[in-house]
Amino acid sequence: MGVDGDMTDDADSFSLLLGTDVPTRDYKAGEMIFREGDPGTEFYVVQRGRVRVLAGNRLLETLGENEIFGEMALIDASPRSATVAADTDVTVAPITEKQYLFLVRHTPYFALKVMRVLANRLRRQNKAV
Repeated sequence: MGVDGDMTDDADSFSLLLGTDVPTRDYKAGEMIFREGDPGTEFYVVQRGRVRVLAGNRLLETLGENEIFGEMALIDASPRSATVAADTDVTVAPITEKQYLFLVRHTPYFALKVMRVLANRLRRQNKAV
């Protein structure tokens, strides 16, 4: 189960949709993955561990396995809107625009899953305002 109650055991989890030969990066607990304002050219799927998403010093959310972050920068080429740090030792799969388009072409459901994440985050933000 993901932090937000996602059914990550489902056959449609991000990690399963990516397959096994996707490149990964490892970060130690406390390490910054990216900072607010950085340019963004990829988004990430958490494969192992947890990350913290921060706006300034405020914790926005904690994300775990099979959850994604950084997708907004890939979609609209804007600078990062938040800082993301490894909460635990973490392994992430970076997804470039080229990889994303390949995944969407071959697994159209991947695009719907990303849109669902965006919609859920937007709904939560609207309730918090």
